[in-house]
Amino acid sequence: MDRPLLDKQHPEIFKAYVAAARAVRTAAKEAGLDRKLIELINLRASQINGCAYCLDVHARAALDNGEDPRRITVLPAWREAGVFTPGERAALALAEAVTSIQDESRRDAAFAAAAEHYTEAQVSVLNWTLITINAFNRVSILSEHRVTISAQ
Repeated sequence: MDRPLLDKQHPEIFKAYVAAARAVRTAAKEAGLDRKLIELINLRASQINGCAYCLDVHARAALDNGEDPRRITVLPAWREAGVFTPGERAALALAEAVTSIQDESRRDAAFAAAAEHYTEAQVSVLNWTLITINAFNRVSILSEHRVTISAQ
């Protein structure tokens, strides 16, 4: 048996996930979080999870929202790159801690660092963003969603 396309097999569940993602994006905007930051953490989680489809979607969204392509290129080495602000670095550390959730001390350190740069509401929305992208990564990987590139 081929893997089921989860979004096609149960579209009502997928639509609920999409609605949740929209609500999270709205909450991020209302909390004053820049869309570029949201896309950076979406990208970092998708890199860790190896979700090509979500990497494609969120790289394009980051570029559409004014992100520098070079920052996307060096994102896997964000600690060494020297091009991310302290707040972005805290959010990226949180992305890694939430995505690779097993290490409690790492999570504690990431939450503490995030709290130095963001309000409690903003940290909450960052977490909801990460929970959402991790769920979408799993749906796309398990459904084997493919990146499509049109001929130019």
